[in-house]
Amino acid sequence: GAASAPANPPSRLSAPRNRPEGKVLETVGVFEAPKQHGKYETGQLFLHSVFGYRGIVLFPWQARLYDRDVASPVTEKSENVAGHGSKEVKGKTHTYYQVLIDARDCPHISQRSQTEAVTFLANHDDSRALYAIPGLDYVSHEDILPYSSTDQVPIQHELFERFLMYDQTKVPPFVARDTLCAWQEKNHPWLELSDVHRETTENIRVTVIPFYMGMREAQNSHVYWWRYCIRLENLDSEVVQLRERHWRIFSLSGTLETVRGRGVVGREPVLSKEQPAFQYSSHVSLQASSGHMWGTFRFERPDGSHFDVRIPPFSLESNKDEKTPPSGLHW
Repeated sequence: GAASAPANPPSRLSAPRNRPEGKVLETVGVFEAPKQHGKYETGQLFLHSVFGYRGIVLFPWQARLYDRDVASPVTEKSENVAGHGSKEVKGKTHTYYQVLIDARDCPHISQRSQTEAVTFLANHDDSRALYAIPGLDYVSHEDILPYSSTDQVPIQHELFERFLMYDQTKVPPFVARDTLCAWQEKNHPWLELSDVHRETTENIRVTVIPFYMGMREAQNSHVYWWRYCIRLENLDSEVVQLRERHWRIFSLSGTLETVRGRGVVGREPVLSKEQPAFQYSSHVSLQASSGHMWGTFRFERPDGSHFDVRIPPFSLESNKDEKTPPSGLHW
């Protein structure tokens, strides 16, 4: 990752200045103990435990996490429409965070994670226009390795000083400006995580976060758009490579679409012990107000054998149409 801490206490946090050699380390701050209970506040500095970037918490979300790895007491499995054993998966409340990524770390993580993780439908007539807020991410509570810094501008991001200000009397010493509160208030239906889905097959964990993006009218019909962010994590030491994706997309209008393709977002990422994770986001549209998606990723082992990793079924819902559409960052 983009950080290392020498063994001698106190644990100082360092980030390499000149990757790829990464020989020169600069001190960033001092590690704090991760929170076992409760949540991190706005302004908390952290290192991402998987991708290694420096970041700062904007605000927490409560999401429902549907974890298919947590075995239910039901042993009998019946096949359901998604072709998965229809074990009832109960959602458990889990804390996720909206965060800013330090721009200095974006080049180092761009091979592992799209740093423009959050996109919106643009407000104007072009029905396919998207705009992205660079360096914005969603992270789970476990992704956060908190640290403190005496630097008044510890994170380089175009929105840092627009959203946060330094206040030495507070802990952490960065507090939300009115602009951050207004932005969250205005856009929360479009930023908010409601559901997170997770499933592990043969030590490859797939996490899916779907979002509703809004509806567009095109040729006298309605087109509903969603984005979904997918994280793949290799929990094993064996190197594997993602080769194909195979999606099934069911629309409430009754259509079932199959999408096959090589890799994801034009890439065939390798998941190794050194770089175990890959994250990307994509978009899907339906001509109905709801539907669901599921599928598999085909991975290849070093010996040339293949195995399929399940993508947990997730629903595409559009319950926010009565809300005002997302607004850009222009006040």
